[in-house]
Amino acid sequence: MVVSYKPLTDKLFQQFSALVFQHAGIFLKPEKKELLNARIGKRLRQCQIASFQEYYDYVLNDKSGEELIHLIDAVSTNFTSFYREKTHFDFLAASVLREFAARGMPGEFSVWSAACSSGEEPYTLSIVLNEFAVREPKFRFAIHATDISTKVLAIAQRGVYALDKVQTVPPELLRRYFQRGRGKSEGYVKVKKELSRPISFRRFNLMDSYPWRAELDVIFCRNVMIYFNRETQQQLVDKFYNSLKPGGYLFIGHSESLTAINHRFNQVTTTGYKK
Repeated sequence: MVVSYKPLTDKLFQQFSALVFQHAGIFLKPEKKELLNARIGKRLRQCQIASFQEYYDYVLNDKSGEELIHLIDAVSTNFTSFYREKTHFDFLAASVLREFAARGMPGEFSVWSAACSSGEEPYTLSIVLNEFAVREPKFRFAIHATDISTKVLAIAQRGVYALDKVQTVPPELLRRYFQRGRGKSEGYVKVKKELSRPISFRRFNLMDSYPWRAELDVIFCRNVMIYFNRETQQQLVDKFYNSLKPGGYLFIGHSESLTAINHRFNQVTTTGYKK
């Protein structure tokens, strides 16, 4: 059965936008209407639903909340790559970890990869931290990796990537931390257990109360706040500050800035901030 449907109306776009903002904090500008039309249209075809109005009602009436998750998956943008915005990882290795070692490595070093997408960021973090652990055997660390999209989390947890996705990983690290596929898996690599073991993946909405029992050493939340309005950005930055240990670090995307936000951080590098 082929489902055809009328284009998304301005009124329904506003209703969907309000719903997404309410539950995910993502602010959809009017120019995103055609994008929303295309992405939700795919979901309509999958569900065999004939109109956007019917789908909107379906999301509202789904008591399980599963369809709301599918809706948010559809509107989420999930571009990422290994070593994306590499200067942050260089600063982490050269400054943050050395500072932690100079303090006698008090306890477990904890990192949060917020909006981890399909896993490239937390796995890159794991490479950097594993390499530091080689030089500092007493170093222990844990990485919390979260995203609102169940679709990309499934990819992240699987840890399998096409070879063109790992081109930015230095060859010696690629050999050390990834296993090349053979036969039907030719052209792919899988992360080794030593890389995935320190990472815990979970679905998490940045609008929710943060579940961490202890304060964190580092938060990576990059190229995410550009999708939020100023008020939501302010709330996020305040939450990040309160979630960090004294002297902890926050890294945001190179396309982002805290300039227009009232915050208590000190900027220490390009879009890198210290509590």
